[in-house]
Amino acid sequence: MLKVTAPGAAALSGRIDMANSGALLAPLAKLAAQGPLQLDLSGIEAADSAALALLLEAHRAAAAAGHKLSLAGMPANLAALASLYDLEPLLSLGV
Repeated sequence: MLKVTAPGAAALSGRIDMANSGALLAPLAKLAAQGPLQLDLSGIEAADSAALALLLEAHRAAAAAGHKLSLAGMPANLAALASLYDLEPLLSLGV
């Protein structure tokens, strides 16, 4: 689930996987393109590589619009996947 929590801030929660990430893609990319976005990931209960693809697309949308996407509260399993694929620098995780 994607929820706007304040201007320039949103949160992802629940299960983010191949089954539901497609439905989140357009709304998240649109938010990321509108302006700088702080995205809270601490509510994610489970995630797979589709969640990483979703975050990468949001990052691309933000960058294409000249904005910054900041991620906070990365769950350990998602951070481990990002590390496995060497995506920490691109996602600015610093894990």
